[in-house]
Amino acid sequence: MKKALVSGVTGQDGAYLSKYLLDKGYEVYGMYRRTSTPNFWRLDYLGIFDKINIISADITDFSSILDAIKTSQPDEIYHLAAQSFVRASFESPIATANIDGISTLNFLEAIRMYDESIRFYFAGTSEMYGKSVQYQNKKLNEESPFRPVSPYAAAKLYSYWVTKIYRDAYKLFSVSGILFNHESPLRGLEFVTRKISNEVARIQLGLSKELRLGNMDSKRDWGYAPEYVEAMHTMLNSKNPKDYVLATGESHSVREFVVEAFKVIGENPGRYVKSDRTFLRHNDFDLVLGDPANARKELGWKPKTSFKELVKIMVKEDIKRWNLWQEGERFPFDAPYYKEMDMKKKGREILE
Repeated sequence: MKKALVSGVTGQDGAYLSKYLLDKGYEVYGMYRRTSTPNFWRLDYLGIFDKINIISADITDFSSILDAIKTSQPDEIYHLAAQSFVRASFESPIATANIDGISTLNFLEAIRMYDESIRFYFAGTSEMYGKSVQYQNKKLNEESPFRPVSPYAAAKLYSYWVTKIYRDAYKLFSVSGILFNHESPLRGLEFVTRKISNEVARIQLGLSKELRLGNMDSKRDWGYAPEYVEAMHTMLNSKNPKDYVLATGESHSVREFVVEAFKVIGENPGRYVKSDRTFLRHNDFDLVLGDPANARKELGWKPKTSFKELVKIMVKEDIKRWNLWQEGERFPFDAPYYKEMDMKKKGREILE
């Protein structure tokens, strides 16, 4: 039986990946950051919490990572944990550098010292391209230049390069997936897609009367998260270690997402959507579009869920959740719901 160690197991990707690996017969170890209020709702939601070996660890501490590796004895490591909010990276740049940059070096050095046969996956991001999206009127691929414009993107780019350096210098099987936006019902409420699906569901059930948004014209390459974690696994089980862009190759605006979401409930968005400048994002890009041609050709991977299907999945799931809440069920999801909704008050709306 293969063993996998997943950092960031409580996040969207960590939860979906863990389920995917369990279904494939893996023994899964999940790393999480100890907090006063453990956030395991996604694992509960997928019905896999009691099937995962949970390890409390600090990814910024080398000895903690080494202990986790010694405990789990993994064949594969998926490093998904991150401080993933662009604006927060300006507020806490040093913490972001440690979490999103140095943590990857900790993993790679631990692998080099303890067991070089362990295969390592790092979760990169389209944010690493930064200003390249402004200068290129074409899809971004593995050869497109990186021009980060935030501490978050710079820290992720450090991880990307150090992953490649350890692959070349020490012959480790270490790869980076350059993931464009990928959404699901497990997205946090601070992300614009889930904010839309959640509020549309509340409007449908009479729990809300408006949806406030920032830049409606921003376009993103939005895919379905469960399909992206399959690609992560495929990358680590390929013959040769190589980095890949994972994207749909299609772009859609926030406005299009809103229109499709309101179609699900048969309502006109014009009655409910309000513009709010407090949600405008600094250094925002109008268009982000990826080219997954290499992943399609060499990995045999391609997204299956269309944009319209993705929106429908998210809205219907949020309607289901709020129906449960109205029926008096214990809030079975988004345990830190009200904490996340405080993001509204702080004027944060995350497109990535």
